[in-house]
Amino acid sequence: MTKNLILKNVAKHISLDENETSYFLSILKEKKYPKKSIILKEGETCSAINFVQSGTLRAFYRSAEGKESTIMFAIADWWITDIACFINQQPAILNIETIEESVIFHLRKEDLDDLYLKIPKFERFFRIIMQNAYIREQLRVIQNLSLSAEHRYYIFLEKYPQVAKQVTQKQIASYLGITPEFLSMIRAIKK
Repeated sequence: MTKNLILKNVAKHISLDENETSYFLSILKEKKYPKKSIILKEGETCSAINFVQSGTLRAFYRSAEGKESTIMFAIADWWITDIACFINQQPAILNIETIEESVIFHLRKEDLDDLYLKIPKFERFFRIIMQNAYIREQLRVIQNLSLSAEHRYYIFLEKYPQVAKQVTQKQIASYLGITPEFLSMIRAIKK
């Protein structure tokens, strides 16, 4: 499998020379997963941050009653993990599953820490990734507090058209914090 996509992703924020590129690629662990594979299960130690080479994933929280709430999606060229548990090396509170067959590059926590020491510019790269994620999630919380479900759905479609094509309506409803039935009503109005 080619690693050009992850190198393009890194190149958005930092430049690597040949040795740095070689080292970075050497610490990635590539794995192909079938559809509906759990790559992180709540309670397990979250030991990797994951780059989606191909496919679609979702991170979700399962309540004590068994209700699933989708926290985030990830498509090709995106990173995904249970960040709080990854950084603190604690048991995961999220589950991450593949929505379709996917190829993932895993970067283990200890390898990331070594990467920061050997190639310090990766601290800049991941700082930018984390800042962007924090901004995205802060805006999402504000939208959830201030906008109607209908408005949030239209923003989702506008902001993430590729994701909307690859996930189910039930998963979108879970992400928006509404029932699938209510989402069906919103979609019927739009038509």
